[in-house]
Amino acid sequence: MEAYLSFNGNCAEAFDFYGKCLGGKTLFSMTFGDSPMGPQTPDDYKGKIMHATFEARGKQIMGSDMPPGMPFEGYKGFTLSVQSSDVEEGRKLFDALGEGGKVTMPYAPTFWAAGFGMLVDKFGVPWMVNVQHASQ
Repeated sequence: MEAYLSFNGNCAEAFDFYGKCLGGKTLFSMTFGDSPMGPQTPDDYKGKIMHATFEARGKQIMGSDMPPGMPFEGYKGFTLSVQSSDVEEGRKLFDALGEGGKVTMPYAPTFWAAGFGMLVDKFGVPWMVNVQHASQ
């Protein structure tokens, strides 16, 4: 299974940001204007992302901007989780993803993890960064 994120017109910017934070890249991207529905797409929406696939750390997420006429309602009921085996790497991932966002649980050791933190990034996407104990 892979997560599919819908954005409020900033999918390309978000995937570029995730590439910098997670050391990943966008594998595929098509705009509404370049799609078969391009001629019917409003001019101000032609450059928005109809579909994109992003890969980092051996995992993929997909995403798009909300189609014209469909309101963006934010994110509810899920959190993306990034795993690491190194506490310092976990800290770097957490700090990078949190840039411009909001920390909801500071990164710190817990009873289940050598490092764990929760945040909402600057695009409104909720994340957890988890570093398992060596014995897990």
